[in-house]
Amino acid sequence: MITQTQPTMIPDPDEERRRVQTQRLLAYRDDGPLVALVRGRLGGGLPPVPVTVFALLVTVALAVTGTLSDGPVLLVPVLVTVVLVTATAPRDHLGRFDWLTPPLLRATEFLTVILLGLAEGTPKWLLYVLIYVVGYHTYDTVYRTRQGIWPPAWLYLAGLGWEVRLLVVGVAAAAGVLTPVAVVLTAYLLVLFSVESVISWVRLDKASAQAQADQDLEQSPEDAAEQVTGEAEQG
Repeated sequence: MITQTQPTMIPDPDEERRRVQTQRLLAYRDDGPLVALVRGRLGGGLPPVPVTVFALLVTVALAVTGTLSDGPVLLVPVLVTVVLVTATAPRDHLGRFDWLTPPLLRATEFLTVILLGLAEGTPKWLLYVLIYVVGYHTYDTVYRTRQGIWPPAWLYLAGLGWEVRLLVVGVAAAAGVLTPVAVVLTAYLLVLFSVESVISWVRLDKASAQAQADQDLEQSPEDAAEQVTGEAEQG
């Protein structure tokens, strides 16, 4: 009986590029558990760049007009940002300017944290450390994806995502307890992101070393001698 070999499906290069680009930009957004919960119920979603710019402008306008003083009003920029930007999550982020969404979102998150912190008299050094920790996580994510390595899905949930972090800060500011909450939030994120990052990179180094060792073992004596000779000639 003669069996025919099934043709291998070769993925379309353009389709694969678009898929990776979407995954990368969604990773840079750093969506958390709230977005993950409602993403499938939002239909096609709103265009990310205009919506995120609008949310940022609302936050700036509230700050310039002196509206962000104390009490429940401090929740307004947080709710505007969370409601509007969450609605952009279902989009594929393949528009011409959609690559601007992650930096705009990060700018909105950081600006909101700073404004609420200043309104509540939170120590500036604490605000700086909180922003630095989130910024480090963003940098680590960017660097990993450029190496073809993706952070584990659970990290986005455990890291709370931009939306839950903003809600925690906003509720704490409205309740007048932002400083102690910021201490706990900063310490939690610092331990989570730094420990997970170190463990992941150590595992990657060990895997790379093991792969190199396996390759050396599989190498024939002739190939090994030729490689040594070539390195000696280059030296």
